[in-house]
Amino acid sequence: MSPLWISAEWPAPANVRTCITTRRGGCSQGPWKGFNLGSHVGDEVSHVAANRAELQRVLGCAPAWLNQTHSTHLVKADATQVLDADASWTNERNIACTVMTADCLPVLFCNKDGTRVAAAHAGWRGLLDGILEQTIKGMGSPGYSLMAWLGPAIGPQEFEVGPEVRAAFISADAQSAAAFLPSARAGHYLADIYLLARQRLANAGVTAVYGGDLCTVSEPARYFSYRRDGKTGRFASLIWLRD
Repeated sequence: MSPLWISAEWPAPANVRTCITTRRGGCSQGPWKGFNLGSHVGDEVSHVAANRAELQRVLGCAPAWLNQTHSTHLVKADATQVLDADASWTNERNIACTVMTADCLPVLFCNKDGTRVAAAHAGWRGLLDGILEQTIKGMGSPGYSLMAWLGPAIGPQEFEVGPEVRAAFISADAQSAAAFLPSARAGHYLADIYLLARQRLANAGVTAVYGGDLCTVSEPARYFSYRRDGKTGRFASLIWLRD
């Protein structure tokens, strides 16, 4: 794997591979400068295609790209077409469940047997509506037999939300109140998307949870961030089963 990218730090089975790209490397220019993998953000099509081809070449697996819409739709990963969904799973070798983010939370899953993996794109709307729970159902195993890794997302010191977001989460689960602190702006809150995800995962029986200590907004040289920059690229989080 490229030294410019990172991988999940968790005790997954040896045949489970992960990659989280960064903005380093690549041929995109302008506000997308670096290794932009998003084809929907205004970047030159040829640059995105070149970056995606390089990703596949380096990893030696086939990314299964999604058209993400902040839904709770889960599909089986398919590297031959772009499906409308915000999570995918697979039990096939060398097909990478892939999600793109630039502040939203990427969550990678595997079962402890190393026979099935999944990736979910969890913005606050998808998180609230149940994208993680849907992904867990798709894994076909009880929560205690799974592990999850929380990838780079907007950190709790940067994620300011309105009172309606806090109210919606608390209405769904009272314990969510612990994930919101008053911000400097009156009536607004700083939300901890990592804690919200951990709560959701725990409620579904997934207690082997790792990661959750990176912030896309505060590392401009490493990550794309929509909250920070507006017009920007997307990095990818991938998980697959190797031969």
